[in-house]
Amino acid sequence: MGNSIFADNILEGKVAFVTGGGTGITGGVARAFAEHGAKLAITSRKVENLEPMKKTIEENGGECFAVSADVRDFSAVENAIAATVAQYGKIDIVVNGAAGNFLCAADQLSANGFGTVVDIDTKGTFNVCRAAFEELKKSKGQILNISATLHYLATPMQIHVSAAKAGVDAITRNLSVEWGRHGIRVNGIAPGPIEDTEGMKRLLPEALKEKITKKIPVGRFGRIKDIENAALFLTSDAANYINGVTLVVDGGQWLLGTSLG
Repeated sequence: MGNSIFADNILEGKVAFVTGGGTGITGGVARAFAEHGAKLAITSRKVENLEPMKKTIEENGGECFAVSADVRDFSAVENAIAATVAQYGKIDIVVNGAAGNFLCAADQLSANGFGTVVDIDTKGTFNVCRAAFEELKKSKGQILNISATLHYLATPMQIHVSAAKAGVDAITRNLSVEWGRHGIRVNGIAPGPIEDTEGMKRLLPEALKEKITKKIPVGRFGRIKDIENAALFLTSDAANYINGVTLVVDGGQWLLGTSLG
């Protein structure tokens, strides 16, 4: 953690519940939260997918509780929230990072494929927010939703994810207004292309990478560390008057209308 730009104890005493916290972007966010003082609960459909991250966090002196739950199943989410409260006594931060994605042209996409991604991303985000509401009201906590920039213009082969993430952004805005009076802040992060993730390696042909890099104003792809830093800022006291914002972290890519298609 020696190269962090944030104070080591910026989240000290906080409890964070992170969906999709075993790998990828939200795995990085979970690890960063633990490194900066938070106690972690991470969740995924299969608990074995969480064990490596749990081990990493604990080996570095953090506390991590792994609990399985499918975010599409409200009862399972309720149980995971209850188990986290039983473990730590409270929840201060919820990060919605569980997501599904694959490349598919709209005229080849099945209704089931479309619905599955919307169920995981959009319905799953609502389920977790709703299940955590009473605990967040007690702690005057906050929600951080991981979105995307795909729907800002249009991204070929990604109609299902674009629709799902547009829904996530709507949830962020609406809950920020409805739940702000309870002391709950609700914000989001919209990452651009993040090169050190399995999803990007799978979704982006190597031949396109150089072409797209040239069209990113800052001249590089993002890294998980960039999202970690944004998440640490938004969940810290430094951002305690920021509510209802989805922070774009993409080096300015979407402003030029460049897509991964």
